Amino acid sequence: MPVLEAFFARRVPAFLRALMIGVVVEVIGLVAFAVVLLGELLTGGSTSVGVSLFLVLFLLGVAWVLVVSCRALLAGRRSGRGPVVTWQLFQIIGSVAAIGSGTGIVVAGAWVALVIAVAVGVLLMTPSVVAATSATGSED
Repeated sequence: MPVLEAFFARRVPAFLRALMIGVVVEVIGLVAFAVVLLGELLTGGSTSVGVSLFLVLFLLGVAWVLVVSCRALLAGRRSGRGPVVTWQLFQIIGSVAAIGSGTGIVVAGAWVALVIAVAVGVLLMTPSVVAATSATGSED
């Protein structure tokens, strides 16, 4: 797989590898949440089929965009930075809101999401990551 070969190549900066790991954790969380919502929808636990279906499709769509963005970053293209930083901003806003209004496990999950989003956002702006993802070409 070319993506894994690029990830483990020596030319990939350590901060870019750490960023990719953070985004992969977010993708796993998005897919897991979509599966939970789909399970709730199929077992009849959902009170609104339309909202649940929209959320499942939205979560899977965001996960797909993040995967495509990570592939672009690993290939050295800057086109992957925009979607990743945009998602981190949404994660930060949502996490702060959940921390302020949630209880128990919701607050714990929001803190985890907040830490990952801030870490990925900071890593995305480090000079080594910017330099590694600043290639231009017809793909952008």
